[in-house]
Amino acid sequence: MGPSITTYLRIPHTYCWSPALVPKPTDWGSEIDVCGFFMRDEPSCTPPPDLESFLTQGPAPIYVGFGSIVLDDPARLYRVIIEAAKRCRVRAIVSRGWSKLGGDACNTVDVFHLGDCPHEWLFKRVSAVVHHGGAGTTACGLVNARPTLIVPFFGDQPFWGSVVAAAGAGPKPIPQKELQVDNLADAIRYITSAAAYDAASRLASQMRHESGVDAAVHSFYWNLPLAALTCDLIPEQVARWSMTKHGRTVKLSDTAVAVLIAQKRIQIGQVKPLRTREYDTDVRRWDPLSGGAASTLGTVTDFGLSLGGLFIDPYKAYKRAAAAGGHGSSAAAAARIAGSSAGSMTGVLTKGMLVDMPLALAEGMKNVPKLYGEEVPDHGKVTDWQSGGKVAAKTFGSGFYHGITGVAMQPWEGAKKEGFKGFLKGAGKGTIGLVTKPGAALFGLVGYPALGIAKSLTARKGVERAILGAKGAQVDICASHRAGDQDIAQITARFESLFS
Repeated sequence: MGPSITTYLRIPHTYCWSPALVPKPTDWGSEIDVCGFFMRDEPSCTPPPDLESFLTQGPAPIYVGFGSIVLDDPARLYRVIIEAAKRCRVRAIVSRGWSKLGGDACNTVDVFHLGDCPHEWLFKRVSAVVHHGGAGTTACGLVNARPTLIVPFFGDQPFWGSVVAAAGAGPKPIPQKELQVDNLADAIRYITSAAAYDAASRLASQMRHESGVDAAVHSFYWNLPLAALTCDLIPEQVARWSMTKHGRTVKLSDTAVAVLIAQKRIQIGQVKPLRTREYDTDVRRWDPLSGGAASTLGTVTDFGLSLGGLFIDPYKAYKRAAAAGGHGSSAAAAARIAGSSAGSMTGVLTKGMLVDMPLALAEGMKNVPKLYGEEVPDHGKVTDWQSGGKVAAKTFGSGFYHGITGVAMQPWEGAKKEGFKGFLKGAGKGTIGLVTKPGAALFGLVGYPALGIAKSLTARKGVERAILGAKGAQVDICASHRAGDQDIAQITARFESLFS
């Protein structure tokens, strides 16, 4: 899924930038919010006398600073800045930053060399800003209506430079390797112009009405499924467990579980850790060719690593044991590692042949209709051997049914919508489906149950067991602080009423 995982899984998330600067695109889903920049309150600042004197004894200077960026050649960049400022006849505050711009140069009437100073205070007292394009620095400059030139180095900095330029609040960004006296002077002339100031002022007037932190908090709680987090028996407590009985699922807190176990209404094995939302992050296969090829390559790669380990790992184990002392123990250690590596090779081949490859072909064939806009049914997630069998059965029945009936139904439906042209489209879709849908059904009979068995085996150990043990310990703690008799009766009565 890569960088598109939040889109595929529709995970609620928030972008912390100003919608006035970058409005939310119309094709973004409802799970995405653009809340505004997170602006901190202006810190108290008592400027040193020389800075205060510089600011008051002449026209407002421009600010030039690159913060924590480590420059390759700070001396060259400093010369470019000073010469460009001279050409434009502007005063400048140069922030030394981590690269110590300006070295030991002394302050002059037109140039002030700055150490640490809060941007929130300083940017109110300069005419324009030149910086590397960090999100926070960009926001601080714009909210104070300061025209901005961004000199990007890496990361998201070119993005901020481009959106500032698109808003008219600055010129096009100049990558630091391309920065010369001529193009910097041209950029300074723009950011000190009336047009740039007007654009920055319009943007600032909108940004000042935004509250990024408040909007982000609202977005967080709006997307929080409170009803799914509440205990059905003790509504004021957080649910941590779920239990299904007679086809009905209830959510239970630690206290509720402890009470019900003590009252012999349930056993600990009947409850499972509550999962309010599950995201399926398994690999997506969009077609049988790429899916099968990726699966085969993965199996070959894993087998190659295991094969290499069969020769390398025993040697390393032998050397370690020999260094610790004893030839016999060295040989035994090498033999154990060799056996483990051989078992790993067998496991890789078994998993590849019975799980990865059939599953890749099944999923790839099932998803082929998506390529031409057809909706593909979701038969559920495989979590264990039982769900693996159910998904395989559903895929088998659906694949053969829709694959065979689609040959007749899809041309008919296409003809009703688009006439003869639609008939031809439907015939093509039906023909493809006649191959891919039953194909997915057949490969799914092997892949899905095998995947379920593999997950059932791995679920019995490791992290899942540790989590379950920790949650069970919390129930034991609640059991030692039992509720009063009246509360116990109420909890038990509510539980019984849910299944009456």
